[in-house]
Amino acid sequence: MAPRLSACLVFLLILVLSLQESPLHAADTLTAEQPLSADQKLISQDGKFALGFFQPAGSSSRWYIGIWYNKIPVQTVVWVANRDKPITDPTSSNLTILNDGNIVLLVNHSESPVWSTNIVNNTIASSPVAVLLDSGNLVVRHESNTSEVLWQSFDDFTDTWLPGNKLSRNKKTGVIKRMISWKDRADPAPGMFSIQLDPSGATQYILLWNSSSVYWASGNWTGNTYTGVPELSPTNSDPNSAYTFQFVDNDQETYFNYTVKNDAQLTRGVIDVSGHFQAWVWADAAQAWQLFFAQPKAKCSVYGMCGTYSKCSENAELSCSCLKGFSESYPNSWRLGDQTAGCRRNLPLQCGNNGSVKAKQDRFFMISSVKLPDMAHTRDVTNVHNCELTCLKNCSCSAYSYNGTCLVWYNGLINLQDNMGELSNSIFIRLSASELPQSGKMKWWIVGIIIGGLVLSSGVSILYFLGRRRTIGINRDDGKLITFKYNELQFLTRNFSERLGVGSFGSVYKGILPDATTLAVKKLEGLRQGEKQFRAEVSTIGNIQHINLIRLLGFCSEGAKRLLVYEYMPNGSLDHHLFQNNSAISSWKRRYQIAIGIAKGLAYLHDGCRDCIIHCDIKPQNILLDMSFTPKVADFGMAKLLGRDFSRVLTSIRGTIGYLAPEWISGESITTKADVFSYGMMLFEIISRKRNLTQTETRTEIFFPVLVARKLVQGEVLTLLDSELVDDVNLEELERACKVACWCIQDDESSRPTMAEVLQMLEGLVDIEVPPAPRYLQVLAEGAASKT
Repeated sequence: MAPRLSACLVFLLILVLSLQESPLHAADTLTAEQPLSADQKLISQDGKFALGFFQPAGSSSRWYIGIWYNKIPVQTVVWVANRDKPITDPTSSNLTILNDGNIVLLVNHSESPVWSTNIVNNTIASSPVAVLLDSGNLVVRHESNTSEVLWQSFDDFTDTWLPGNKLSRNKKTGVIKRMISWKDRADPAPGMFSIQLDPSGATQYILLWNSSSVYWASGNWTGNTYTGVPELSPTNSDPNSAYTFQFVDNDQETYFNYTVKNDAQLTRGVIDVSGHFQAWVWADAAQAWQLFFAQPKAKCSVYGMCGTYSKCSENAELSCSCLKGFSESYPNSWRLGDQTAGCRRNLPLQCGNNGSVKAKQDRFFMISSVKLPDMAHTRDVTNVHNCELTCLKNCSCSAYSYNGTCLVWYNGLINLQDNMGELSNSIFIRLSASELPQSGKMKWWIVGIIIGGLVLSSGVSILYFLGRRRTIGINRDDGKLITFKYNELQFLTRNFSERLGVGSFGSVYKGILPDATTLAVKKLEGLRQGEKQFRAEVSTIGNIQHINLIRLLGFCSEGAKRLLVYEYMPNGSLDHHLFQNNSAISSWKRRYQIAIGIAKGLAYLHDGCRDCIIHCDIKPQNILLDMSFTPKVADFGMAKLLGRDFSRVLTSIRGTIGYLAPEWISGESITTKADVFSYGMMLFEIISRKRNLTQTETRTEIFFPVLVARKLVQGEVLTLLDSELVDDVNLEELERACKVACWCIQDDESSRPTMAEVLQMLEGLVDIEVPPAPRYLQVLAEGAASKT
């Protein structure tokens, strides 16, 4: 018995000593006597937040002190102390608080801290402590006086805005707090983008590039919301709202903050490395962050996002791409989301030698259909040839454009964008002569070899595929879907050379069969299913056929490659026609039939299939139009293909915030009524042929659903249409469509109709009552009225 008792005492002694050696393992307080080492962390009282040493994902040698969410599986850092002074060896470092109240990060017992809170002129009467609160705020205060805060991390923003914190402007001192983006996704050093209150005294927030160029403004506070973001509905008086907003403007300071009514709901605002301000909510069901607000809406509206000598494309999978003759300045930073350093020339210009007879002159490469870069200079020349010569004679000139006026650019080009609209231009980029082929100088025998090789390779490919066509009908799943080989799809799409668009789940390419049948081939991204499960789901989707659903013709599943083959829609997507002038769907009759067709397709998905299919991403981009403008709902099987990978569904809808039902944000179960809400928001845009959020000539932004709700009550729905349609419209159908749209976007999903009921309403089979205005629309309308 004695030896056993002795062993127990030894075990207890070891346990006590180990606890004494790691006193902060689960504590929320930092004291001078108990510094924080690399293997320890502070944890807030309810366990929501932790503070300690961390490495960003993708960083192998840099360590930081930060605060992060402690209870979720995704590393989400909300504050960084030494953001621009990383350490390489956390084991020789510690975080401690000095007797003067300063928190310091020390390395190798050095007396010079790597980072400090820099509290000055304080009069500390008792031992200072630092406490990590459940709000995510680290505060320094007296041990015996918890009410006096000597310093807090909430006053030292990095890139994240937590509930309860205030992004303010001090009217007495002029100090403006601001959030600054990370440099890239693996480097918390200050980046190029920031958000702050307008220093001019206006009550709006502004986004800046390089602390100098404003590229977005929220508009002033109206008492309920910001004029530039009416879709961010203020809901203080709504008992069902998840958030409370507060704006304070007094003699001392101006600030905005928000609180979450349910403390368990994790919410954060972030100035992202892409330059967008984003609001995120944690979805427990998906175990992932869900984006529910982002500004500016257009990716390419962010100033300097792609840096110099790069082009921004709204619809491209990767927004930024280097111009011909240029490569990424820092490829690793590009991979991590920071393209602001832009691109650099592959070959130097001949500039200084352009006057020499023997030197090869620099040449120009034309890029068409673009929005021209910023900082153009006008030159007084009369034609395009002289404009080119003007640029060529100046060594600093990097590009020119001529459209009746000669424009030239010196040194870097910034904010060059793709632009397929009516106001697009062409620009000529200056390159080294060796970057461009010498026209007319190529030897004929080289031309012959190249042409002969192309003919031979094409002939072999065609013969192969023609032979393959004889057996392709045999290799079908359940006798319906064609099973393609990957190299066949490479041939049909000319190695995926003609991209039709970028969707939520991958890029779509044009393909042509030898019999001239055109196909649309979608390369899926991010699917983690095994081949057997993928084939089963695809087979199920292939059996779903309806005149208003895009038809799946076949698929490819080889290794990790997953592709779907659809019928080709020659008139493209609905959004292309809705928001352009002189569109083929400008007539009311055609638009109304499109709205009915979409409703039929969705009603079939919800009620006509063996298993109910919720689309999850209804928007104009996912409605395709055939030769006769019959609408076809696309991507209806994507949520089914993703199966339990719900976080992938959430990720895919990040760009479609304006169509999201409230339950996506609140975390409630998603039903078919989420599709109904999205349909309603899209129906508003079909009615108006404008995006729901539009800007007037006076730069006032109008949220169209608010206008519809108001005009329905006033009986003035005819004023909602563009002038070209007034003589063409069926007034009864217009009023019907407006009512249906308002019913579809009701706050409570039980108040929304089913898609089958929507169809009956649109076809005039049932009477429609005037819908109540959704609560968030009422608040927006009140805000608009208060400004007039």
